[in-house]
Parts: sequence; C-alpha cells; structure tokens
Amino acid sequence: MNTLLTLLSEAVTVFAPDQNAAVQAVVDETMYSGSDVNGIWYLIGAAWVFFMQCGFAMVETGMTRSKNAGNIIMKNLMDFCIGTVVFILLGFGLLLGEDTLFGLVGIPNLDILGSFSDFNRCAEFVFNLVFCATAATIVSGAMAERTKFLSYCIYSGVISAIVYPIEAHWIWGGGWLAQMGFVDFAGSTCIHMVGGLCALIGAKMVGPRIGKFGKDGKPNAILGHSMTLGALGVFILWFGWYGFNGAAATSNTNLASIFATTTIAPAVSTIVVMVFTWIRNGKPDVSMTLNGSLAGLVAITAGCACVDAVGSAVIGVVAGLVVVFIVWFVENKLKIDDPVGAIAVHGGCGITGTILVGFFATGKGEYTAKGLFYGGGAKLLGTQLIGILSIVAWVAVTMTIVFFIIKKTIGLRVTPAEEIEGLDPTEHGLENAYADFIVKK
Repeated sequence: MNTLLTLLSEAVTVFAPDQNAAVQAVVDETMYSGSDVNGIWYLIGAAWVFFMQCGFAMVETGMTRSKNAGNIIMKNLMDFCIGTVVFILLGFGLLLGEDTLFGLVGIPNLDILGSFSDFNRCAEFVFNLVFCATAATIVSGAMAERTKFLSYCIYSGVISAIVYPIEAHWIWGGGWLAQMGFVDFAGSTCIHMVGGLCALIGAKMVGPRIGKFGKDGKPNAILGHSMTLGALGVFILWFGWYGFNGAAATSNTNLASIFATTTIAPAVSTIVVMVFTWIRNGKPDVSMTLNGSLAGLVAITAGCACVDAVGSAVIGVVAGLVVVFIVWFVENKLKIDDPVGAIAVHGGCGITGTILVGFFATGKGEYTAKGLFYGGGAKLLGTQLIGILSIVAWVAVTMTIVFFIIKKTIGLRVTPAEEIEGLDPTEHGLENAYADFIVKK
C-alpha cells in the first residue's frame, strides 16, 4: 500500500494546457507526456471516468419507465463500444493529430494501431476516449423512451468520430481556441455543453413522448420507475467526477485544489436546489435536487483547476438556480421532452460554468489567466464567450444535419405502438428488465 501511495503521489505530473506556454507542447505529438510512473494516476483517472458510464446508465434508467430499462442499458453500453471503434479509425487523429488548417483540426491518422508499445500514446488514447464517450452518452437520456436503437447507434458514432473530436481539438489538441487562451480544464464546454446541445437538437426533432403534453400544451409528469437507481447513478457520477476533473492535474497541490472545488460546487448547488424547490413547492423535490448535484459538477468542470473555494461556491449557487430555470423553460416554453434534464444539467450548466471562469479565475493552479473579479479585466471573459459561441455553431450545424438525415431515411422515432409497449420488447426482444417481478395472468 505504501508503494502504491508513493507512486500515486509522484504520478500527478501529466500535461494539462495552461493557456500560453503549454500550447506548443500540445502540438508536439501528445497532450500528455511523462514516464510510466507518471502515467499511473492518469490511467486511474481514465478508469474512473469510464465508470461514469455506469452512473449515466443508472440515472437514465431510474428516471424513465421500467419498460425501457434494457434499451437504456444497451445504449449506454454501445455508445462506448461503437465510440471506441470510430475513435480509433478517425476521432483520435482529428483530436490529437498534427494541427492543421490554422488550428481547426488535427490530421487524421491511424498511428494508434502501431503504438501499443508507446506508453504515452496508449495512455492519451484511453484517456481521451473515455471523455469522448461521455459527450456521446449525454444525448441518450434526453431522447429516451421513443428513439430507434439503430438511429441512436448511428448518431452516437458520428458524435464520437467527428463532432466531438474536432471541437475538442480546438481546446485540447493545440487548436485555435487553445492558442487564444480559452479555459476549459476538464470539459464543461467541449464535453457537457456539446452533449447537452446535441440532446436539445435531438429531443426537439424526435418529439415528446406520448402523453407528455396535454391538449392545452401543459406538461404532464411521467415518473421514472426507480428513484433509487437514479440516486445511485448520481453518487457514482459524483465519485467519478474526481477522476474526470482531477486526472490531468500537474501537481499534488493542484490535485488537492481540484478535489476541493469539485466537492464544494456540487454541494452548494444541491443545497440551493433543495431550498428553492422547498420554498416553491412546499416540499424539497428529490429528482430536481439530484440534478442539482450534477449541475454543480458540470459547472465547476471548466474552472476546477483555476478557481478558489469562494469562486467554486458562487459557481455552485448559480448552477443550482440555472438548472431549475432551464428545466422549467425547456419543458414549459420550448415544449421539449427531456426525461432526465440533460439539456439543463449539461447544456445550460456547461455554458454557465465556462462563462463564470471569466469572472473567477484566480491566475493560480493550472492557468495563469485571471478573471474579471481577480484583476484580469474582461479579456478572459471575452475569450470564453468566443469559444462557447464557436462550438455552439459547430455542433448546431453538424448535428442538425445528422439528425435530419437520419429522420428522413431510417427514421428517428419508433412507432406509437412500439413506444406504448416499450422499447425493451420491441427493439430488443426483452420481455422485461425485471422479469422476476412480472405477474403472469
């Protein structure tokens, strides 16, 4: 055990961009470099992030009806497996290949197929793959209970092969946003906002579940079948988030700081949502409070390595308010059915957290840039806004095209009869995910 602790304490020296000096290092072959020992924590963090797939699966399963549980489990399994294949063939090169076209894209290559004796290259492949899978899996929950499984496999593969790698190259591959000094340490924008925006477009195009909105347009509650599974998923995700945010720390001090901010923001956000729903509804809302935890985690992800305790607390407060408002706005004003609140949690709070870096960056930790409230002026804030708008434009155009093509060819949505019966039997031949509990008549 002592040996392992020693290795871990020495291992936190992996590369993470720090705005200016590190851009060239990113361009030079990898976003990570170091010895075998230094890579231990990096790979442990990657495994931690992979375990978040389980968290997403449990959240989505618990927040939806039991007749679709098997379908959701399959989607969360296959987006990673399909994503792995397409990331090898195309995505990895687009993300971390040689920078070209003025920082717009990496040159595609298949060098990972011949790099299995290269520790650093394999480490960065696995690490970036699990992040890519996270961006793809976010979409699943927002389009749950009425989307064709084949269609999901297709658009999930496109996200992993093209959409995510290109915009992630701008930030983490030495691209033009990295060169401008854009700060998104662990992915509030390039992962969560991207996933949330894909979810928004997809949920709008696939349409709401049968019975979600009445003839008067008012939303009806469609309760998930297991709040216990949903809560388990949230706890798993929070646990995994320490690897999500902390795996690329460059020092022990920075790692501890990242763990602290990754704890403070979601805790504060959870309290804010609980109190808000308590005041509004007369009782604290369980599902919304769980989403409050995820909202704080998403929001702090961009700035976890450069904000202090005060900044992370404020980010948590804002994220808690934002998630409640956007959930209401998406459902009541946009008339979009999002069973798990993915649009609000990942899209809304991803944008929120990235913007707030421009106010609360301290100039310490992994980045030297200071935010508006710490004497840095408006420069960083402006850069953050440019980055957000650029990535929103990229994702909105590409995913609208992808969803449109799928809708006009094989179709996005199952038939009404299939939706009513459930996707488990109609899409997978699974009588019920809880077969032992079926009462035979």
